[in-house]
Amino acid sequence: MRLGIDLLRVDTLDRLCERAWFTRYAFAAVEIEYAATLAPRRRREFLAGRFAAKEAVFKVLGTGLFEGVAPHDIAVGRACGGSPQVTLHGAAARVAARMGVTGLTVSITHTDGMVAAVAASW
Repeated sequence: MRLGIDLLRVDTLDRLCERAWFTRYAFAAVEIEYAATLAPRRRREFLAGRFAAKEAVFKVLGTGLFEGVAPHDIAVGRACGGSPQVTLHGAAARVAARMGVTGLTVSITHTDGMVAAVAASW
């Protein structure tokens, strides 16, 4: 079992998300599509939470941003009950397979302009 955690201020991503290239690089299409349905304040919180979750998954995989796994290869969707559900694609899936990861879960929390995410694999 491996654990990863990340803490992020919501406003940290504001400047970056204004750049279309960063949004396409950092987020999977499903995340961008869902975020587009949200009001601006909730969209910021949603994207920050997803980004923190990806950072936590990077730590589980033993890699980091710009180290061979693109963040858009880690898709954080929603399970039927609304909880986050991780799907790995491309390089992220290959790294997980090499590590023998058979399951991966994340938890995201938001409060007072901060988001935190924890990822666990087995």
